[in-house]
Amino acid sequence: MQEADKGPETVIDGRNLRIGIVQARFNASVTQALAEACLAELRELGVSTKHIRRVSVPGALEIPVALMTMADSEDYDALIALGCIVRGETYHFELVANESGAGVTRVSLDHQIPIANAILTVENEAQAWARAEEKGRDAARVAVEMANLMEDLA
Repeated sequence: MQEADKGPETVIDGRNLRIGIVQARFNASVTQALAEACLAELRELGVSTKHIRRVSVPGALEIPVALMTMADSEDYDALIALGCIVRGETYHFELVANESGAGVTRVSLDHQIPIANAILTVENEAQAWARAEEKGRDAARVAVEMANLMEDLA
């Protein structure tokens, strides 16, 4: 592959970034694991603990309104949504998964702020545990990378 085909260098530098995290309490043990992995990765990427604000909400459907309030404040360079939705026996899973995801996307587009969506949608708790650490770290990397990109594009 020629050098020109590789694309631009990806910047992932969290220094001086302000990050907001909204964490659902439903399935709390999994969302706490997501949060711990996310916070560890943010620190690895250079985000200062004093520039991270984490709030909690009851469940995934409440995440978008908290994200919107944080986005309205213009105090953050990027936001992160942490939640876990486990399929049950009713249609409720689809409703919560679809509407929480659509809400996160809407806030991001309406406010032109990057939001890393780490709301797990899984069939069972074992799948949630298998994904929690990696998805938490991924959310941190996505938030920082996209904040860097948005700054470069501005």
